[in-house]
Amino acid sequence: MVCLEAGKLPEWRLDDLMISYSVPGGGVGPHIDNYDVFIIQGMGRRRWRVGDALPMRQFCPHPALLHVDPFEPIIDVEMAPGDILYIPPGFPHDGFTFEDTMNYSVGFRGPNGRDLLSSFADYALEKDLGGVNYGDPNLTIRDNAGIMETHEVESLRAMMIEMINKPCDFEQWLGRFATTPRHELDIAPSEPPYQPEEVLNALNDGEKLIRLSGLRVLRIGENFFVNTEAWATKETKGADALCQFTEVGADQLGEALKNPAFVAELTEFINQGYWYFEE
Repeated sequence: MVCLEAGKLPEWRLDDLMISYSVPGGGVGPHIDNYDVFIIQGMGRRRWRVGDALPMRQFCPHPALLHVDPFEPIIDVEMAPGDILYIPPGFPHDGFTFEDTMNYSVGFRGPNGRDLLSSFADYALEKDLGGVNYGDPNLTIRDNAGIMETHEVESLRAMMIEMINKPCDFEQWLGRFATTPRHELDIAPSEPPYQPEEVLNALNDGEKLIRLSGLRVLRIGENFFVNTEAWATKETKGADALCQFTEVGADQLGEALKNPAFVAELTEFINQGYWYFEE
C-alpha cells in the first residue's frame, strides 16, 4: 500500500473515478488494467490480491469483462476504510469481499502512441502544417528504380519529425489534446449571463466558484488551455489558481481580480458554464 500526498499527482492524467458496491463474495474476477489504478477502500473490508506482471492468457467471460487465469499473489492484503492500494499497469489483481463494501477506483490512463499521432495529424491538417513537398535536388540515377535508398527514407522521416519538433505548434496541440474531456461534460450556460462587475462583487463578498466536474484546465509553459481551447491571458497568477484549484475565491485569485481583463475572461468562462458559483 502507498500513501498519497495531496497535490502531487498531475491532474491531466486523471481518467475516471469508478465507485463499486459489493456484497460478500462479490467481485469482477481476476483481471488486468493497462493503466495506473489507485483503489481507495470506503465502507467495509476487502481483501486484494495482486500478482506479478508476467505474460498471462486473457479471455472474455462476458463482453464487458476481460479476465486472466488464476495467479500467485505478490501482494495479499486486507484493506480497511481509508486504506489505499496502488496497482501499476499490467499487474493482475482480484478483490474478495468479506462484507458489504464500497470501493473507489481512481484510474490514471496515459495516451498511447496511436492516440497521439492521430490527434497531432488532425491538428496538422487544421493548421495546414507540413505543406512543403519532399524534394531531392541531388537525385542520381540508380540501377534499380524499385529501390528507395536509405537517405531517402531518412529524409522522409526527418520531414515528419520536424513537424513535431516545432515547440510552439507542439505545445499548442498538446494543450488542446490534454484538455479534451474524457467524458461528455454536463455544461449549463449561465442564464441570464453574468456581467463582470457582478462576478467581481460576488467574489469580493466571499462567494466561491466551483469548476465544472470533468473540465480540464492546464498550463504548459506560458500557455493556458481550457476545455481544448487556448486561453491567451496575461494574468498568470490568476490563471494558475484556476488550474490548481477546483474551488476558488478572492483568496486564491488575489491580485488578478484587480485586472478588468482577467475578470472579463473569467466572466465569459462562467457564462459558458465552465465555472459556477457555490450554491
